[in-house]
Amino acid sequence: MIKKVWLFIMGLIFSSATLIAGECISYTKNGNQVIFNCKDGSKLSLTINSSSVVKVWFDQSGKFVRGNESFAVVNENLEDIGEINVNDEPSCYEIFTSKLRIRVNKNPMQLQIFDKWQKLVFSDFKEKGHVADSKAVKAYKTLRNDEQFFGLGEKTGPLNRRGRSYKMWNSDRPCYSLTEDPLAKSIPFFMSSYRYGIFLDNTYKTEFKFGTESDEYYSFEAPDGAFIYYFIFGKDYKDIQQQYINLTGKPIMPPKWALGFAQSRGLYTKEAQALKVATEFRKRQIPCDIIYQDIGWTQYLQDFEWRKGNYTDPKGLLKTLKEQGFKMIVSQDPVVSQANDKQWKEADKSGYFVKDVRNGKSYDMPWPWGGNCGVVDFTIPEVADWWGTYQQKPIDDGISGFWTDMGEPAWSNEEDIDRLNMKHYIGMHDEIHNVYGLTWDKVVKEQFDKRNPNRRIFQMTRSAYAGLQRYTFGWTNDSGNGNDVLEGWGQLENQVAVGVSAGLGGIPFWTTDISGYCGDITDYNAMGELYTRWMQFGVFCPLSRAHHEGDNAVEPWMFGDVVEKNTKAAIELKYQLFPYLYTYSRIAHDTGLPITRGLFMEYPNDEEAIKIDNQFIFGQELLVAPVLKKGERVKRIYLPDGEWIDFNDKKTVYLGGQTIAYRAPLNTIPIFVKKGSIIPIMPVMQFIHEKKDYPLFVHIFPNYEDESTSFELYEDEGENLDYLKDIYSKTSFLCTTLNDGYTTTIQPKDKGFRQSEKRNIILKYHLKEKPNSISVNNKIIKNVEENILLNKQESDFSSLEWSWNEDSKECWVKISDRREKINITIK
Repeated sequence: MIKKVWLFIMGLIFSSATLIAGECISYTKNGNQVIFNCKDGSKLSLTINSSSVVKVWFDQSGKFVRGNESFAVVNENLEDIGEINVNDEPSCYEIFTSKLRIRVNKNPMQLQIFDKWQKLVFSDFKEKGHVADSKAVKAYKTLRNDEQFFGLGEKTGPLNRRGRSYKMWNSDRPCYSLTEDPLAKSIPFFMSSYRYGIFLDNTYKTEFKFGTESDEYYSFEAPDGAFIYYFIFGKDYKDIQQQYINLTGKPIMPPKWALGFAQSRGLYTKEAQALKVATEFRKRQIPCDIIYQDIGWTQYLQDFEWRKGNYTDPKGLLKTLKEQGFKMIVSQDPVVSQANDKQWKEADKSGYFVKDVRNGKSYDMPWPWGGNCGVVDFTIPEVADWWGTYQQKPIDDGISGFWTDMGEPAWSNEEDIDRLNMKHYIGMHDEIHNVYGLTWDKVVKEQFDKRNPNRRIFQMTRSAYAGLQRYTFGWTNDSGNGNDVLEGWGQLENQVAVGVSAGLGGIPFWTTDISGYCGDITDYNAMGELYTRWMQFGVFCPLSRAHHEGDNAVEPWMFGDVVEKNTKAAIELKYQLFPYLYTYSRIAHDTGLPITRGLFMEYPNDEEAIKIDNQFIFGQELLVAPVLKKGERVKRIYLPDGEWIDFNDKKTVYLGGQTIAYRAPLNTIPIFVKKGSIIPIMPVMQFIHEKKDYPLFVHIFPNYEDESTSFELYEDEGENLDYLKDIYSKTSFLCTTLNDGYTTTIQPKDKGFRQSEKRNIILKYHLKEKPNSISVNNKIIKNVEENILLNKQESDFSSLEWSWNEDSKECWVKISDRREKINITIK
């Protein structure tokens, strides 16, 4: 009976109008591509891009034609794998690589991929691997009962996607709920706990159903366009993500100041206001690097002219801010307002707008601000220089970058079906919608690079497609509770998962809107706790921006003295951790790995860790568990296996593999460092590298006896493009624990850059007892009081000294950084 019901259900799903790839009767080979031919005329192409990456292309017509080349993939030649051989067996064809056994069963056609130990990794679901009907092409894949899925970029809900379905259609969803989908970015890449990833390289409105229709299969589908996906096999999630980045391109590095704190507001649109806010930050000694200007800064959308009456001397404003250590970022929208008569007529006459397919005229686009607009078509080659000329004007005035807002484009959600009448230069809107923001970001970056040589761009975008990391950074859209701003706790908690998931989509540099964008703030005292906790999470976003809608001020001092004190401390911690964060920024550039990582990525075999959505690993050594619930002062925190040290007092030790209860009053962020870690920090500054010759503090939490811990600090100029030429400085620290003490080796490696000609390195060992003696390069050094060492840290670059603090159990060793190898022995 159960079998009959199952057959009936399958009959409904796969009706007579459905084309199911049937018997595979032959193959043809061309280099690293093998095409399998079916009796019904459909074909399956497998391109072996590397020993672990396979490009799969199913075409029911057998023609293998696509409208546009991939917007995301920039490198398919991942590895020279030599000659491809196809074994023609009685029941299947097989292809072997050094890591995979790829099998195509003949009748019915079924794709299966095994690892080299013959373990099944990935399989079509029975004969339904690739199915085409009048609505879509669908891929049904076998679902294991313990399989879990992570990824798809910036999505709401739990990190584990199993049991849920998702769409890719860039959508303007302000104040989005905890489960709302789709949002503003489309990144159709996910990873399975069975050690593979899938990137569906299709820009239409694709859908993913992770076991919502059956507990035996999951599926992904596309309504139109070439049905191409990449299978990526890896030893773990990190390996899979790095291979995805090899396909789609490395993330650009932000300028160093972008990793500081930023302040914004919907109505930050006035010169006097910007100067007042800047002065207040410096007076209150709250570190800040960036002040944003929102949409109203410009006279019209999008002429890049300062609004008359709001700005009297823009160049003078930017010069003053620069002298105070601030950068200014301004918004831009991808449209030209019809009220902007001169620019609109110019663009319309030149044919630079997206067309209305019904009449051939420029599409008349309603817009949230500025009235109806023309939508700029960034796929027209001539548009790039035209737009670049306009956007260069405020750059020449002295701004430092852009945030590209509303690039869905706004008001073109699923329900806005009239937008499907938009015709772009390279295709209709149903194909281009999800990449519209990407084509814009590409123009913004390439024009910036062209007109500002050897300078890093700052561009932060709301809407984009896979591959955006080559051009831009991100923020997680308009979060918060618009109905009641004080009830934004659920939105705050979900921002952790949304941000971690953004990193899985190749966006290592991102921010939440600290405070939540949505909702009018009428009671600042009542809002203080939520603001504090949002800030304490937000400073661990690689980019940290406080932002709120309208004229709702969210500067730290708006919420009272206690909130200001606690949020200032959180911001100061961000600045102290800059050397650590910047090192992981370089790693993110090289590998594409996130900076804020889900516990599942670092501890994939820990069954409890993979369930955690509200904690994260910052870099690799720090575990952060922000308080995300109203009134919570004792937080339950899961610590993975190992020993974890409270980073707040740097001495309390917790055994991992368990959930602990941790006191977290309003002035406390629960942060833990794993035993056997090294964390470099710097003194608090009012803006990044306010001082060039600051001392470097290196916290060392020694490993177990006969084991070592290491860290390689990365430094470079921070604003030019030398990092792309591997011009930088690295300093490796290696500490080994012996039965009678510790040895530390410091090994510098400068490649055309040196951070400072005169700075001290102060090693801060966290020990159980005071050492008897310390030697540097086999010479005993002097033991002094801690205050003496402190007073010399920025002035004395010759003496070698150490101190001991009995209360904190810290041993400090001061040495001058002369870019020479140093050996330190503690007995």
